[in-house]
Amino acid sequence: MLAVAPDLLREVAGRRRIAIISATNGKTTTTRLLADGLRACGYPVASNHTGANMPAGVAAALGRDATSDVAIIEVDERWVPKVIDPLHAELLVLGNLTRDQLDRFGEVRSIALRWRAVCDTHPDLAVVANASDPHVVWSVGAHASVTWVALGAPWRSDAATCPQCAALLTWSADTFHCDHCGFTQPEATYALTGGHLTTPDGEIALELQLQGDWNRMNAALALTAAIDHFHVDPMTAVRGMRAVEVVSGRFSTVRLPDGREVPVVLAKNPAGWTEVLRWLQPTDRAVVLAVNAHVADGRDPSWLWDVPYELLRGKAVAASGERCLDVAVRLGYGGVDHIVEPDPLEAAAALPGAVTIVASYTQFTHLTRASW
Repeated sequence: MLAVAPDLLREVAGRRRIAIISATNGKTTTTRLLADGLRACGYPVASNHTGANMPAGVAAALGRDATSDVAIIEVDERWVPKVIDPLHAELLVLGNLTRDQLDRFGEVRSIALRWRAVCDTHPDLAVVANASDPHVVWSVGAHASVTWVALGAPWRSDAATCPQCAALLTWSADTFHCDHCGFTQPEATYALTGGHLTTPDGEIALELQLQGDWNRMNAALALTAAIDHFHVDPMTAVRGMRAVEVVSGRFSTVRLPDGREVPVVLAKNPAGWTEVLRWLQPTDRAVVLAVNAHVADGRDPSWLWDVPYELLRGKAVAASGERCLDVAVRLGYGGVDHIVEPDPLEAAAALPGAVTIVASYTQFTHLTRASW
């Protein structure tokens, strides 16, 4: 349809109020949380809830629901410049920028340049952005209408140097500053503090059913957009977000032959894997690491060496997936005892007690498709 109807995106967008959500990590969950928060406030909302975030998926989502007043649309990082004008979007929500599938996407800088071009050429576009990510801050630049959200910076390995002058950044706690050119973290109107979002009108407890610090970051962005841009009642919006249990299979479970329920967690790149491993480290759960290297995963699995698998020392661990031997080599160098079993479900069945499967994209979709 896009081939035979070049204006299809513009036509299916119609006169709706459209918000675009983009990030390396968390855009599917942020989109779902914002959409459900607005629905709880009475807005009819269209959304590409399955994460189909390129033009074809966006067109299909908008075409399925022609009556909604608002559309909350997840967009792949590379495609933001291509869809911003056809959709006539009024809000851009920007999460983080990290390495992801370098064989497809290129370095972080290439995405940051595309986002910066969007912000520079769309002065009337409202922006909600992560103040704790140097690449996002540089991408937004001197844009006039931006609301900053301080989310903290647990992953800094892609932000060692200043995106403005390339000097080394100075990090203090969760803030950054460049001593060479003065590039610095902006003051944020909203901030994530533990399990609360600090707003100009006080703190709001998130109390999500979705687990993990990364999901609180996603919720902080979504709730900020709901409050600051759509001007909805914060408590009604957050109640809608609290009702979300599973997002496109994330944290869904599979049942083993012995009856054990095993949650499946998606991890796509070093930043995402690191957050999941930090979440699992203090638990007593065994862990299956299921990794493929298809196009959707990134064909080059060398990113395994940037993930701190050492956090799993002392746990029962299985290297699994089509690239289980690559995972096993990395675990061996990290001093993590493990078994090797290519099938993630058989690997989980071989481990004792409570088990979590952490899977790359194609393994994750294979395991969880029935729950979408």
